[in-house]
Order: sequence, then C-alpha cells, then structure tokens
Amino acid sequence: MCGIFGAVHVRLSEHKAMQCLNQLEHRGPDGFGLWQKDGVTLGHRRLAILDLSDNGTQPMSYAEGRYQLVYNGEIYNFLEIRRELLQKGYVFKSETDSEVILAAFMEWKEDCQNHFNGMWAFAIWDCQTKRLFLSRDRFGVKPLYYAILPDGGFTFASEMKSIIPVLPSVEADGQAFALYREKVHYENQDKCIIKDIKRFPAGCCGWLSEGNVRIKRWWNTLDHLIEVPSDYNEQVEMFRELFLDSCRIRMRSDVRIGTALSGGLDSSASICAMAHIAKNGGTGRMSKDWQHAYVACFPGTFLDESEYAKKVTDFLGIESTFLDVDNTVSQAELYRYIYQFEELYTNMQIPMIKIYEQERKYGTLVSIDGHGADELFGGYSFDIVKALYDAKGAEEINSIVKTYIDMNSDSDVSCDTPEFKELRKKMLFDNVTKQKMKRLLGKQLVSSAYADHPAWKELDNLNKTLFVSFHETILPTLLRNYDRTSMINGIEIRMPFMDYRLVQFAFSTGWRSKVRNGFSKNIIRDAMAPFMPEEITYRRGKIGFNAPILDWIKGPYREMFLDMTASVEFTNSKLLASPARTKGLLENVLSGKTSFHEAAMVWDELQIFMWEQVFLKNKTA
Repeated sequence: MCGIFGAVHVRLSEHKAMQCLNQLEHRGPDGFGLWQKDGVTLGHRRLAILDLSDNGTQPMSYAEGRYQLVYNGEIYNFLEIRRELLQKGYVFKSETDSEVILAAFMEWKEDCQNHFNGMWAFAIWDCQTKRLFLSRDRFGVKPLYYAILPDGGFTFASEMKSIIPVLPSVEADGQAFALYREKVHYENQDKCIIKDIKRFPAGCCGWLSEGNVRIKRWWNTLDHLIEVPSDYNEQVEMFRELFLDSCRIRMRSDVRIGTALSGGLDSSASICAMAHIAKNGGTGRMSKDWQHAYVACFPGTFLDESEYAKKVTDFLGIESTFLDVDNTVSQAELYRYIYQFEELYTNMQIPMIKIYEQERKYGTLVSIDGHGADELFGGYSFDIVKALYDAKGAEEINSIVKTYIDMNSDSDVSCDTPEFKELRKKMLFDNVTKQKMKRLLGKQLVSSAYADHPAWKELDNLNKTLFVSFHETILPTLLRNYDRTSMINGIEIRMPFMDYRLVQFAFSTGWRSKVRNGFSKNIIRDAMAPFMPEEITYRRGKIGFNAPILDWIKGPYREMFLDMTASVEFTNSKLLASPARTKGLLENVLSGKTSFHEAAMVWDELQIFMWEQVFLKNKTA
C-alpha cells in the first residue's frame, strides 16, 4: 500500500518531481523511489507490507529494465499467481506482489487484471514501445487521478494534491461542486472538485499514447454473475466458504494486522473469521500477529457501541484498545486534516482518522475491516423497503416491514401490534403509489447507468437498489473516505466483503436470502453464527460510524466555528452558497433549536469554506 505519481511527456526537474511525490508521504512513510528518463517520471512512496527488504522498492523494473512499475494496493492471491508463473519459467528476485504484477503483465498483458484478486491502482511504462498502461481495480477501492496538461503532457497520482504542483493554476470546478451538493454520483464520474483533474474510473484500464489516454472498461459485475444454489442452506454454506477464504488471503502480511471494531455485524464477522482461521492453522504468509481490535468510543452519546465491541473481544479472548473520541482538535490540525482528506463529506472524519491513528501508534499497519457488506446484503433500512416491490403474500411483506422497524428501534417488534399494522399499511401505500407513478411516467423503479445491460433485467428490485449503492452512489464515496482516513496515518485497510467472488455471489443471490426472518443481511448472520457471540450475530439495531457533530458543535468546536463565521474571509467566500445562511444555521444549532441533521448541514458548509482556504487561498500546506 503506497502512493504513486507519474508524468509522461513532461520535463520535470528532480526537485519538482519530489515536490509532487512528497505530497504523498503520509501514504508511504517507509521510503521513496524516483525514476526519470526521456520525459517520463515515475515516483513511489512506500508503505512496506510484504517483503520489507529493499527488494520491494519501487519504481520496480522487470525484463531487463523494459518495464517500470509504480503500484498502490495489494494482490491477495499473488502466491497462487506466482506459482503459476514460476511453472511458465518466470524468475523472481523478491517476495512481493509487485513483481508478480510485472510478470503477469508480461505474460497476459491486459488480461492479467482478470487473474488478480485484490485492490490496486498501478502504472506500467514500457520502455520499448514508449507506452503507459494504467489500471484500477474492479470496484475502485484504491484511488487514481490524472490530468492532461495544456502542453499535451500527462500526469497521474494517488491523490489530487500530488498533481497540483504541475498545474498552471488551481481552481474549483463548479460542476463537480454542484454534483457534490446534490449528494449523488460525485465519486462515480470523472469530474473532481479541482478543475482539470479527473478521476480514473473503477474497473477500467487505459493506454497512453501520443498524448491521449484511451480508457476502456475491463470489469462489469453484470458480466460475471454466477449460478448459486436455490436452497438457502446451501447458499449459507457457499457464502461461509467464500468469506472465510476472502479473510484468509487478506491475512497475508509481513507486518502486524488488526481490526477497527465497531461492535456491529460486519467488523465483528471479520475479526471472528480471522480468529477461526488462525485457530485452524492458516498458512501461506499469513500473519500470526492479528489479535488487535481498536474501538472508537463516544461516551455519553447514542453513537457509542463500545459495549458491543467488548462482547466480541471477550468472546474471542483477545485484548482491545478503546479510544475515547470525545474532544476536539486544534484549528491548525483541523485544517491539516482537510488538506490531507482533500475531498468533502457530510460527516466529519475525525473519529475515523483517530482510530487509524491509534492503530499506527500501537504498531498495527494493516486493518481488516467490514466495509461493503451493507451495500451488498441490505444493511440500510431505506434500501430494504425496495424488497416490497417483489414480495408475495402477507408473510413476506410482514418480514420486510418487521425488519425495517427492528433496524430502526433495536428491538424485536411483534407483527400483532396496532403500531406495526399502521406502519405496514403506510409503507405499502407509499411504495405502491411510487411504483404506479413511475410506471405512468415511463420510468424504471430503480435508475442506473447499467440499466441497458441484459443481466440488469434479471435482478430483483432490492438487488438493483443495492447494485446502484455499491457501484454508483454510497459505497464509492465511503471507499474514498476510508482510503483517506487510513492512509493519512499510513494504515492499509483490507476489506473481505469486497472480494470480487463475494460481490458476484451477492448480486446472483435473490432478496429473500438477504431480508429473512425479520433480519437484514441474514445470510451473513446465519453463515457466521458458529464463530460469533449470538447477541452480536443477531443484533437488530444499526448505528452508523459517525461523529457526534451536534454535541461537538455545541461544545468543544463552539468558539472555533463562531470565530470562523465572523471572519472577513468567511463573508467573502466564493464557494459558499450563502455565508449569511450558514452563519444563521450555526446560531440555531448553538441555541438548541435544531437537530443532528441541521448540525450536519452546518459542518457541510464550514468544511467547504475550510477547503477553499486550504486549496485556493494557501492557508496551510
């Protein structure tokens, strides 16, 4: 896991190249490498995870110097690919997955991507053909940005800030900001909030030649749906086998690994799977040092889940580190986080940054976390209501409504209560009305850029909704967020639920296996029940991992934000829609007249102002 930078057809001095590369120092604190020749620059900041020796240094050359690689990510099945390539006569000088990528590219060219199980963004320069190949993993777990310069030069990097030093000027992109404000599809299109920088799309690759990059899609999940057993119990067995293997290959590491544990189902399933694998003698470069759980605590707030996390660590018999995230950071530190995060999000990212900071402090460099399960298996109550469109009979309808109520109340509600019957009636009316209206307008119930694909029509409406959440809206943004909050601290996150085999399985499995017996994500629960405490496996309520922004604005951030909104710079901001309105919202929050939602709106605007100060006014760097 690292940070990469490159430029082609650009004459960069070593000083300028290092200026760009050092913007990524937090992503790779263990060293750097720079290769320059004939107008080509490749730079790399290293976070050493596999083969900690100098043999893992990048840029890495192969085939007597013909190929030069810079790479950010992990190929979890690199040992299996390496064995196959050894049989074909390839020779390796290191124990890294980086060298496996180079040999695989030499053997299979673009098709090497289909052999990889992992997360990545990499670039390979072919010194013989003078062409650059770029690739990004199936689902965009690892970031990749690029820019075409006015003089025809091309540059790319893991973060936008690494490209900024070679841009003629730095401006905000109004269209990208509009997409962000609408809270839809921002991360799923190429425009970025910094003008002239583009996002390289997930599941795509491209060749650069003659100043142009030709991007094409190499992965579409709908092309790779699979046959799953019709029997639910067989589906549970299939999921369990896939998930355990996904965790097993993600435990391959030459450094300490751990988990950011919330006490919810997904992160608990991940660490419990690791414990089961370790107990049964996992092999193949698997780290023996995995027994580390880190828990973010919010004492006195409804967001605190530390009691549930402790049930998991007590069950496993491992120690855990509990971090109270109950105080503020300084204004200078907040501005630094804004700069390092470099994007925008409606929820303050300090708790996530702090939990990964804690992991680094205690020597854990790889965190195996539960991200992605909600978007695959129906973890959000607002998504599972879409199953009503395909439900048949009172029993299925009651199960969906009950699941919805229980997810929002953390209790087991009886279907015989008047309250249940009233909500059931309302939910059915609302969804039937919406269904009829869309049909009258000639619209699909679920809209997607993938709607023309033949396999799309075979998905039920819950799976269509989850497909959009996973590929187009919610998850792409969350993946971006977790990449930043972890890499700010030089921590690599691995996500077992993001294994492409599980993604294929999830979208090939009908909604009845996901919303079942009054539970969401039921197939995960039933598959992992033998390895987890029951009160966690079948816990009904869901609390998102968010900052208690209302409490923080009214408490430790009060004076900082009041001073900020009283400044001349705030009043003259070019990016804020209405500085006066934002100031009024803040005053309402401080007077106790508003809710958590309004507090989030205040943060939304304040972070835009701080972003403007950092990136456009050079307040910090």
